[in-house]
Amino acid sequence: MFKKDRWIEIIEVFNANPFRTFLTAFGVFWGIFILVVLLALTTGLRNGVSKDFGDFATNSMFMWGQGTSKPYKGLPKGRRVQFKLEDAAVLKDKLPQLKFVSPKGQLGGYNGANNVTRNEKTGAFTVSGDYPEYIEQQPMDITAGRFINYSDINEKRKGVVIGDGVVSSLFDVGEDPIGDYIKINGVNFMVIGTFLSPSSSGGNAEEEANTIYVPFTTFNQVFNRGDNVGWFAITAHDGTSITELKPRILEIMREQRTIDPTDERAIGNFDRSEAFGRVTGLFDILKFVGFFVGGLILASGMVGIINILLISVKERTNEIGVRRALGASPWNIRGQIIQESLTLTIISGMTGIAAGAGVIWLMNYALSQSGPVDNFANPSVNIFVVVIALIILIISGISAGLIPAVRATQMKPVDALKTE
Repeated sequence: MFKKDRWIEIIEVFNANPFRTFLTAFGVFWGIFILVVLLALTTGLRNGVSKDFGDFATNSMFMWGQGTSKPYKGLPKGRRVQFKLEDAAVLKDKLPQLKFVSPKGQLGGYNGANNVTRNEKTGAFTVSGDYPEYIEQQPMDITAGRFINYSDINEKRKGVVIGDGVVSSLFDVGEDPIGDYIKINGVNFMVIGTFLSPSSSGGNAEEEANTIYVPFTTFNQVFNRGDNVGWFAITAHDGTSITELKPRILEIMREQRTIDPTDERAIGNFDRSEAFGRVTGLFDILKFVGFFVGGLILASGMVGIINILLISVKERTNEIGVRRALGASPWNIRGQIIQESLTLTIISGMTGIAAGAGVIWLMNYALSQSGPVDNFANPSVNIFVVVIALIILIISGISAGLIPAVRATQMKPVDALKTE
């Protein structure tokens, strides 16, 4: 396998027609290169789209009340479903698999009418009434102060946590908002914390930056919401699928709010886990397409290697006849041909992997220079894929050399010597 004379002969075979050798090797190079780049692009798209989900727990769902589509127990069709604070306790009691059941209230919106003022500055912001555990469901970077705690909830404190968009709109550069006051619909609130909207929030980043968090109990009292809940953010414990729990959650809520058990429209919901699963499923398909396309191109390269070796065997018929007449065994001849195939395949394939790695480095460098790009981040290829590609190259190289190798040893030495 590592005899010097054999390697010299292999180099001479490749140099006999370098252009033909280059074109054959390029088929394998291009197949591996396309495979690596396609898988890197798929990973980049998966990372980018996954970041658009933000840091919100993917094993979560949102739930809100809508209008009933069926009359039930004397209540009319079209009745607006209103969740209550007690519903959270009922859900936690009946479904211990739930980690968080966060009641939420909402007021205004950053695209709506101005609802927040500070001195002469005004702005339109989303005001969200929340419980402390919401930061566990939607992690955020607290840049100063703190988030809401249960002392705020129990004492109904008028404290707010504001996003960086709110800070830049209501406060001057370098001005410390902590301890200062803003007015929401004419009511004074003290700023107890500021947060930076996560860059991974995608299209929701601007809205998140322009959000003001208020203790839920304070929110309901100040804005006369009673015990009403606008919507729930629900997260299941690790190891429990929120998608599997969702039918039971909706069933309990229909019982709580006296809704027809068959009324599918009365309660709206968004299953983040299910949506995330659909996205990852799409990228699994794209990954398969990458393997499939790369595999087809690689297969065409293997056919090229078979062809060049068959031609090489035909051109070297007399040489093979002489070697056989001098006592070379069939396995010695086959080993020579297979080694030629394996050498050409591995060299061209590893060059393709190296070129693909170079393109991936350039993509990441460009991203680092240009900043975050929507729906695309950190293109990369797992080292396991590279190992698999190397194994495929070795198997393909041996397989591609088998047909010419068998062909080389099928003819008798006397007939080979007669061939012109």
